[in-house]
Amino acid sequence: MRKVFGFATLMAGTALSLPVHAWAQDAVDGEASSEIIVTATREARSLQNVPMSVNVATGEQIQKLNLLDAKDIQQLSPGLEMTNTTGRNNTTTLRGVSFDPDQGTSPAVQIYFNEIPTDAQTAFTAIYDVQQVEVLRGPQGLLRGLSAPAGSITIATRRPNFNEIEGYAQATATDRAGYNVQGGVSLPFNDKLALRVAALVDGNRLNNVRNVNRNNDRSYGRTESVRATLGFKPSEDFTAYLTYQYLTADNTQYQQVVGSGNTPYYQLLPLFGGFAVPNTDYVSGPALKASDYGAVAEGAFRSQNETHTVNLAADWDLGPATLSFVGAHQYSLLKIARDLDPGNSVPDYVAASNVRIPYKVDTAELRLSSNNKEGLGWGLGAFYTHQTGTTRVQQTSDSFFFPVSADDSLTNLGALPYLPIEASIAVPVDTTTWSFNGNLRYRSGPLSIEGGLRYTIIKANQTSQLSLTSPGNFLACPNFGCAAFTVPAYEIIPADLQRRTYKPLTGGLTVSYQVMPTLNVYAAYGHSYRAGSTGVGVPDGVSDDLIQTKPEKTDSFEAGVKGSFANRRFNYTLSAYYQKLDNYLSRFTGIYYESFVAAPPTGFYDFNYNGDATIKGVEASLDGRVTRDWDFGVSVAYTRARYDNALMPCNDYDGSGVPNQNGSTPAVTGAGNVSYCVSNDRLADVPDFSLTANTEIRVPMGAITPFVRALFTYRPGFYSQRVDYNYQDRELLNLFVGFRTEDQRFELTAFAKNLLNQKRITNISLGNATYATATGNVQLDSAYRLVNVMNPREFGLTGSFRF
Repeated sequence: MRKVFGFATLMAGTALSLPVHAWAQDAVDGEASSEIIVTATREARSLQNVPMSVNVATGEQIQKLNLLDAKDIQQLSPGLEMTNTTGRNNTTTLRGVSFDPDQGTSPAVQIYFNEIPTDAQTAFTAIYDVQQVEVLRGPQGLLRGLSAPAGSITIATRRPNFNEIEGYAQATATDRAGYNVQGGVSLPFNDKLALRVAALVDGNRLNNVRNVNRNNDRSYGRTESVRATLGFKPSEDFTAYLTYQYLTADNTQYQQVVGSGNTPYYQLLPLFGGFAVPNTDYVSGPALKASDYGAVAEGAFRSQNETHTVNLAADWDLGPATLSFVGAHQYSLLKIARDLDPGNSVPDYVAASNVRIPYKVDTAELRLSSNNKEGLGWGLGAFYTHQTGTTRVQQTSDSFFFPVSADDSLTNLGALPYLPIEASIAVPVDTTTWSFNGNLRYRSGPLSIEGGLRYTIIKANQTSQLSLTSPGNFLACPNFGCAAFTVPAYEIIPADLQRRTYKPLTGGLTVSYQVMPTLNVYAAYGHSYRAGSTGVGVPDGVSDDLIQTKPEKTDSFEAGVKGSFANRRFNYTLSAYYQKLDNYLSRFTGIYYESFVAAPPTGFYDFNYNGDATIKGVEASLDGRVTRDWDFGVSVAYTRARYDNALMPCNDYDGSGVPNQNGSTPAVTGAGNVSYCVSNDRLADVPDFSLTANTEIRVPMGAITPFVRALFTYRPGFYSQRVDYNYQDRELLNLFVGFRTEDQRFELTAFAKNLLNQKRITNISLGNATYATATGNVQLDSAYRLVNVMNPREFGLTGSFRF
């Protein structure tokens, strides 16, 4: 561990972190850092004057650090974790607050694409021709249309240049069959009309996993996207940009496992045709370690995304005030085919699931803001979004039976018969959000006071219909035959829980003071809100608290200082915050339940639930330029996000009061449908401390400038009570060596990602992956745990040309 901290300290002294300030590539006098302009407050302001914690990454930095996956932005921002554990659910965690997309709630960190809220599954799929990415930390309840408890990420794409033809082309290839080709060009027709066109083609091995039970088939993904933006500027007072983006992605990402694998004491009895022939290959799979990058599911896991997005942004300067409009139409179709038995608990069997998720989202926002920079200013706005779509699921829901031997043990079960059942689920979604906001600001010399309120009306109508069919099978049911049957579609969600209306009031207040031209202090208060969720496909006979959650409310207090010194060559920030969450919304997966009705009596399900929590933390950064050719800096974050004596669903088989799966038989502790454990544990499986750092050293040599860049992130080890696992520390080092021409038009870079070749587990399941039988509390054990592991070391080469 001393070596780790020694290395981290060395990087802190010689590296530049991007989280709060961007690199100072274009210094005014060759020494002082250039000013960074952000739109975190919905107006263009210097980063040093924005009264909140903001991390910035420009498009140029993203290209230089070869961040070809949007989730790599986390390497530039301490405390930010962006993951995709299954290939279909992008999750963003910030300041210890996480979110599972299957919760059916708004995210903990809201994503905005050209100022329009969008889903992470689409926004993170392709990153190219980006102008700037801003990470806004802390609760967001005023400045943008949707409230979020942990923060927001805004992604702004490049707009056309009205004055000259300009653009770029970039190509990357790696030794792990990765490639990325992207580019963009601005075509000015005149000083009033211009067009920018950009495109991307990307292919990579995703999590680098091989499936040992599918002829060592690899995970692989391919993304294609094109974007066109038309700029219209008939006068100096009016500008408008119309953008269309098409995106298609096709990913096959197998779920990695670790463990010994299992040799079942049974053979599968097929639907027709007697017993399977015993053989030595009838196993879950071989013993696998994290470094093996192995999967064992016998079915594929394929996710496809096709999205069309149209975006319009316009600003009209009326003199005393500016009228602004942003609106968008998004249509996405997600198709997911996967095996619901990722640990291969039942060999020679595929629990097939096919999901089709179409959704249409229409969004519009109108704002009117005064233009005065001093004195009393104001702003008014209205926001609207409407989402519709019906998710349809077709999946195998067969019931397995155990022909238990005479001694009632599970050691010699013989054949494993089953009743084939096909389940069809339809989930229509219809959600409308209206919000109206007003804000006031007073600026006089060094003092600035800004505050406002947002009133929101959320109307959600969610239903869920389930139907079951079976061809029947005499051999499937022991001692008796099973007739064919059909269960017509019936409503799963109780009628009184289908329609929900929420009317929250959110907002915030900030006070900032410029002590001197190079020093600003600020204090901020924020209040945000998330509507409750209603579970889809929840088992019959469970209590309402396991079906529908309460709304979440959040209050946050933050104080900070931002400054610079040495003729603005160095910049620093320091902030501290406290946040209280009432009814924090989270998801608990694989929870064993016992129903109050006869069938199905038991099983496993993923439940949403509320629990109070508190967050305390500090964040600090230092960046700057030692010489004209050496940038350096470091940024750290410490966040302690914990439940506050919350009673949460858990698996507590032995009645110890802590999450566990001890013993071979699932059990519920207490009189409810599920076990409950008192938790003071982490809100998310992330460490309290994190560090990011990077550097660039240049050596000008006439017509060319060789350089060396390094990007380093550090995450210490920690214990997770939720999954009963000690995560190891992680040190991720990316190294870049190359040169660029004197005019900075051409650049060639060789790189190594994860240079230390660490293969640490970043996510793991509680206990082994299992598959339920008809009795529910008897589980077929795969002897594997589901995991995600750091991608192995990867070498590559990137060439780029600007014109």
